[in-house]
Formats: sequence, structure tokens, C-alpha cells
Amino acid sequence: MIRKRVTEMKEWKALRRHYKKMKDVTLRQLFASDAVRAEKFSINDGGIHFDYSKNRITEETVSILLELAHARGLRNEIERMFRGEKINETEDRAVLHTALRNLSGAPVIVDGADVMPGVFSVLDRMRDFSDRVRGGRWKGHTGRPMRNIVNIGIGGSDLGPRMVTEALKYYSRREMNFFYVSNIDETHIVETLRGLDPAETLFIIASKTFTTQETMTNAGTAKTWIIDHLGSDKAVPFHFVALSTNADEVNRFGIDRENMFAFWDWVGGRYSLTSAIGLSTMISIGYDHFVSLLNGFNDTDRHFRQMPFEKNIPVIMALLGIWYHNFFNAETHAILPYDQYLKKFPAYLQQADMESNGKSVDRSGRRVNYQTGPVIWGEPGTNGQHAFYQLLHQGTMLVPADFIGFARSLHGAVDHHRKLVANLYAQTEALAFGKTAEELRAEGVPERLIPYRTFEGNRPSNTIMAELLMPVTLGKIIALYEHKIFTQGVIWDVYSFDQWGVELGKTLAEKIFMELEPGFSGDVKHDSSTTCLINYYRSWQ
Repeated sequence: MIRKRVTEMKEWKALRRHYKKMKDVTLRQLFASDAVRAEKFSINDGGIHFDYSKNRITEETVSILLELAHARGLRNEIERMFRGEKINETEDRAVLHTALRNLSGAPVIVDGADVMPGVFSVLDRMRDFSDRVRGGRWKGHTGRPMRNIVNIGIGGSDLGPRMVTEALKYYSRREMNFFYVSNIDETHIVETLRGLDPAETLFIIASKTFTTQETMTNAGTAKTWIIDHLGSDKAVPFHFVALSTNADEVNRFGIDRENMFAFWDWVGGRYSLTSAIGLSTMISIGYDHFVSLLNGFNDTDRHFRQMPFEKNIPVIMALLGIWYHNFFNAETHAILPYDQYLKKFPAYLQQADMESNGKSVDRSGRRVNYQTGPVIWGEPGTNGQHAFYQLLHQGTMLVPADFIGFARSLHGAVDHHRKLVANLYAQTEALAFGKTAEELRAEGVPERLIPYRTFEGNRPSNTIMAELLMPVTLGKIIALYEHKIFTQGVIWDVYSFDQWGVELGKTLAEKIFMELEPGFSGDVKHDSSTTCLINYYRSWQ
């Protein structure tokens, strides 16, 4: 069925008209006219405080945005996903990362079968294996326990577990070291392995097909490193495990099939960190903390599925993003966590969001005539304040931002943490309200400096706060963004769970790889630029 373009819907047209009324309204005006604005535009649920009052919106704005969500059939689309319908239509797959944290065990049916027994089976095997590694009972080829865990993957098989392992480092087993290798550039694996003891190093090879070029190239280098240092290919089964669905390739590599942890084609890579892909994280933080993480995801899953849209944090986040992206022409969105443990969170969300909604064709196969996914970027505060915040405050681009913080520090350093939170709140206030020329004059600023020190403000932001960075809290926050991305995909009418744009470069790279080999004698048939570049490389070999 061909759906009406979102731009043709009466709700979208109403938003266009409303934008003309709102585009010159300032946050100063909005706050001055409403003493309870902060309470009106905040949501508290499950330990998460979401303040969206510093947005260029009124109750009318929210009302029209919510009408758009309802008109787009969002409620039905949410149910279709949770029921296991094949909403990833271009790949004929269900989308069920939510089943991975369905710890209630309630049946989830795909192709007539309940997937939950398989989910629990893998989780139990992960628990047994991680307990053995953490307890020193998993021994290497020379009989020594594992101290170094190296996850080799790329994309979702790297970014998710890397981000969560770093975010929950406070809860980790500190006598163990965790490393993540993704780039096919040999520098990544060479520098990672430098100084490690092979006898105490365990490699986790994460590839669904076990044929991913980058992952298997790095895995081959790691295998050679183990054999060269430990003197026998019989060492491989002691130092390698696989996260894959391809048992034949896993066995061919030399990994015992008993040490292969499966996942399913209804788990997209960028949504897979709560599957077996999270094995390295479970080894780091232990089974109990991993289950707490899953519970956090599940709490937000229930919130997203059950809460009315006006009190639904992911839905409101998504609608605000559409308001700025499609009506104010904001092309980027900044993720600004005020917690050093979340330093990888913006990079993780880059893939989650940009690979999901970076689409230019709608579900009916038509070229879209509106902007879809934004550019996602960011850094932790306060580092970012001394890097790019100048552009946020006084640049020519509108950059909506999410600020993420916690009321308490894990380390108990009150002075440090109070200064950190003070900076977070100050930045949202400065972005919203700026500083006028009149205020500067009243402070005695010289007239010649007034233009340079004036801040127009009116820069929108959301603030997400929680008590403490715990596994359950992290799970809740990650799931907020997962469901925000899904909601925006529904409204933009794109398939958020495929990634065909990733494939073309891979296919061309395989062809060019052969053309770069010494002794290649065939014709190089590319554009003149690519041909010249190939010849440049060959001239140095």
C-alpha cells in the first residue's frame, strides 16, 4: 500500500503554518509568559527526569506534533515491532531487539515459533562462560587464566559493547583488561596487541556471517599472533570464541562449536549489544550487572509501548527532532553527556541514528522530498565547552542538543561533581537565554565589544537527568534513543532497520582489492580519478 507522503498530510501542513508563527518567538518570551513552563514540559518516569522546556515550543506545538504521530499510525507500528511482525520489509525480517531484554519470558512469536527459549538459552551460556573467565577457570593453552579480553568486530559488533563496557567501567573487574579492535587498518590491532601476553589473552570474534572483511582480517592476524607466540595451532580453541551464526566458518577458523554464541537475523547489528554481542561486557561487569542493564532496557521498552504519547519520552524526543530538522532546517543534533564514562555514547548514537534513518527513499520506494536523519555528533562535557560550544552559542547554525547528566557521582568527589553539574545547567541556560546588549551595557562592557559579547540565545536543548550512572540507568537511556530513532523513521516513512547504503562500498572494495595486488594484469575500469589513485598506489609497491 502506497502511503500518503508526510508532507501532504494536514498535520504536516499545520506544522508549517505553526512554524511561521513560532519562528521569531524567543525562549525568553516563552518563559516570561509561563511561570510553570518547566513543570509543564518535563516528564519524570522510572528514575529518568526529562526536561524539554528549553525548546522553541508551546502547548499548541506539542499538540500538533502529537497529532502527526497519531495520524502516521505510530501506535500500530510500535505494536507491530513488539509483536514480531516483519517490519524490516526490504530484508523480510522481524525487528526484535526488545525480545533480548524481555526477562518476563512472555512469548514472542516469529514465524510461528516462540523466540524466548532461544534467547534465555544463549543468556545462560553467556553467564556460564563469563563466570568461568571472570573466575579464572577458563585457562589458555599454557594453563594460565585470561586477563586480556580483545573483542574483534565492526559497526554494531564493536560500537555497542565498547560503549557499554566503557560506560560501566566503574562496575568492572579491574584486574582484567578489555580492548576493542574494529578498523582494518593494521595499526589498530598491532597497537592493541603490543605489550599483551598471548598466554593470558582471549579473543572474541564477533561476526554474524564470519565473513566480514574487516573482522576476519583482524581475526586472522590475531590467530597468527597466538600461534607464533604459543607455538602451535592447537592453542587457537583455548584463546578464541565466536559470536556468529555460521558454525561451518567458525569451525573452519579453528574455534570449537561449543564456544560459538549465536544470535538471530531479527537482531540488527546496531541494536545487538544486549545479545551475545554483549559477551565482552558481561565478562567485564558480571552477569548480575548485565541483567540489571537488560532490566533498564526493558523498563524503557514498557514505557515506550504503554505510555500515552504526551508522557512518552522517546516519542517527545523524536517529535522535537522533527520540529527542528524539518521546519527550522537544523541539520545536526548534538549529544552532550556530562559524564566521562559516557565518552563513547555520541559515537555509538552516530551509527544507531545515522545508519537507521539516513535514507532518501520512503517505504513505497519513492524519493523523499524532505530531510530525514540528522548528523549526530558530540563529546563529553566539560571538554566540549573548550572545543565546539563557541559555535553552539554564537555560530550561524542552529544545533539542537541533548544534555545528559547525573545528580550523584560514582566516586563521591562532591566538589568535582558539583562543578560538573553546574556547567551542564549553565550551558543549557546560556544557550536558551543568551545575553543582550542592554545587559552587557549594564555590566559596563565597552561599547566596541558589545557585538562580540552578545549572545542571541534561543538555542534549544533537552536535559536528561538521573540519580546515578548504574547499569539499569544506562539501559534506560540507551533504549530512549533506540525508540526515538524508530519513531522518527515511522514519521519519515523510511525503513529504519536496513542499511543498503553500506553495501556498495564493500562490493567495490573487493574489486579494487584485486586490482591493487602485485602482478595484476587485467584492465582497470573505473573513472579517471579512481584509476589514477590505483596507479599511484601500485607505483609504490
